[in-house]
Amino acid sequence: MSREPNYEFQEWWNKHREKNGELFMNDNSQNPNNGFLTVEISSPVPDRSAEKDRARSARQLSWVCLLKFQQLANSLAWITNASILLLRTANRRISSPDSPSDSSASRLYRIIKFFLFLVVLLLCIELLAYFKGWHFSPPSVASAEAAVELVYAKWLEIRADYLAPPLQSLANLCIVLFLIQSVDRVVLMLGCFWIKLRRVKPTATMEYPVGRVEGENVEDYPMVLVQIPMCNEREVYQQSIGAVCILDWPKERMLVQVLDDSDDTDVQMLIKAEVHKWQQRGVHILYRHRLIRTGYKAGNLKSAMSCDYVKKYEFVAIFDADFQPAPDFLKKTIPHFKGHDELALVQTRWAFVNKDENLLTRLQNINLSFHFEVEQQVNGVFINFFGFNGTAGVWRIKALEDCGGWLERTTVEDMDVAVRAHLCGWKFIYLDDVKCLCELPESYEAYKKQQHRWHSGPMQLFRLCFLDILRSKVSIGKKANLIFLFFLLRKLILPFYSFTLFCIILPLTMFLPEAQLPTWVVCYVPGIMSILNILPAPRSFPFIVPYLLFENTMSVTKFNAMISGLFRLGSSYEWIVTKKLGRSSEADLVAFEKEADVLVEAASLLRSSSDSGLEELSKLEVTKKTVKTRKNRLYRKELALALILLTASVRSLLSAQGVHFYFLLFQGISFLVVGLDLIGEQVS
Repeated sequence: MSREPNYEFQEWWNKHREKNGELFMNDNSQNPNNGFLTVEISSPVPDRSAEKDRARSARQLSWVCLLKFQQLANSLAWITNASILLLRTANRRISSPDSPSDSSASRLYRIIKFFLFLVVLLLCIELLAYFKGWHFSPPSVASAEAAVELVYAKWLEIRADYLAPPLQSLANLCIVLFLIQSVDRVVLMLGCFWIKLRRVKPTATMEYPVGRVEGENVEDYPMVLVQIPMCNEREVYQQSIGAVCILDWPKERMLVQVLDDSDDTDVQMLIKAEVHKWQQRGVHILYRHRLIRTGYKAGNLKSAMSCDYVKKYEFVAIFDADFQPAPDFLKKTIPHFKGHDELALVQTRWAFVNKDENLLTRLQNINLSFHFEVEQQVNGVFINFFGFNGTAGVWRIKALEDCGGWLERTTVEDMDVAVRAHLCGWKFIYLDDVKCLCELPESYEAYKKQQHRWHSGPMQLFRLCFLDILRSKVSIGKKANLIFLFFLLRKLILPFYSFTLFCIILPLTMFLPEAQLPTWVVCYVPGIMSILNILPAPRSFPFIVPYLLFENTMSVTKFNAMISGLFRLGSSYEWIVTKKLGRSSEADLVAFEKEADVLVEAASLLRSSSDSGLEELSKLEVTKKTVKTRKNRLYRKELALALILLTASVRSLLSAQGVHFYFLLFQGISFLVVGLDLIGEQVS
């Protein structure tokens, strides 16, 4: 007895055959109704089981198995090739020679690798215990029957008696340090609120007129030296030189020193040509290049200050190569020195031309806004001391000479000279309403190198000047502020507890539940501190969660830098120039050219036809640097910590610890994003 054709199976078979591009020949069983190849399945003997189930021939099933096997083989081949390519790429990018070898970083990475192996092993043990049901009824040594159960019972005893107590003690210590640092932040914010409420700000005893006034006496203007230290700054040298050369100050009372430490001869020639151009326009500007480049920026500034003609000048303004002061910069800062002979430094605020360029620059803007508007302003108003930011400031040359000038002993020469001047009794003021444009590093690699220098240098300086602070003649309060607040709390304790508490202790407490971190330490207090930090940049409130996670992510870099600087390890004495892209150079150069035209007319200088707009435009095209194509790097410490935190999040999920799970999960994802170099400037 013949059965009706199985149309459902026939349609499935034809679709499967078309999907894999295979042609199969079947017996001449074609359905005239639809034009598709059909297979008629018949049974000569009626069978009740066959009537219930739709049968498939052995030949058809063999073809299906072959198709599935082909798909599986293709998938395995693709996965294998992709894995090999990924491993080769990762190995090449991790071991890239772009960064110098750092023994301290290698030591820390080995420790993190061991920690990763440990948490993976502990997770395997906990997964076994979970599926055995031991999480709900932990076995004891007396009641254990199997050998595995006995081993787990002994592990529970060791964990509770020997491992958890020291971990809990370390956690309590870090919590205390965390709370002290949080109180310091709250006090700084209260001081900032008081300054805003009372509208307290430094006031000058006199003012200079804006622009040039007929019949004014140039002798009323003090002699000012302007220094622009730079090193291979191809992208930004034009905008910094142009901005300084159009400063609103009598040209006969100002000298510009371009201090070029470049080892690229092409860059040297470009900077020389730029200096020569402004010399022809009547600006007093000099080009200096050292043959023996020692001491990095400190050595460069020290060499420039040793010139005989510097003795004629009373003040020195310093601008890094990516800084663009406004034309009235000197007229807003120099008057504060009049009538205040004890004043050594006037520091101004940084403003960033690329703060909205990407997520990395937005997060940096939050940090630096708090630093300037809160830390610098509060310390300047209440104790007349803060760390010099290295640029966008004006020094009294007598104060520099009194404290010993620029020294090459650390990579934070700006902080070094500020501390020594403070110990000599000099005072500083900070002007929050005077801003100087500059550029933030847009790639994580450049930002990481900058932060390493900024956090290793203070520890070098603390080790070198600790005895000098104790022997100095300043008051006990100022000594305590320098040692406990300026150095220990804000430069040493902050990176220590941030890395230890959230990257080491918190994951370990998931595997040693006898030691605990309260929820308010993991979530509430960090959230409140993040809100306080973000208040000076209110437009950045949507980025409060990424900011909190990124700050913890950067703790590994800051902790490594702090340790290397404190114990003179690795590359703590190496200076790496922060990479700039010259984001604002083209627009600013057009403005500088317009200002230069006014300058030339005032000086009654003739311009040759070679200064036409066409030549200036062609010059800009020639000086543009051909950007080298580079690949995003992989950062092994961040990737290893990402795996540690994600592993700990799995363990916290087994224990149903909600807040801890989400924190570990998102913090692990943050480390993963940074480790894959997916934050900041994206390159091919």
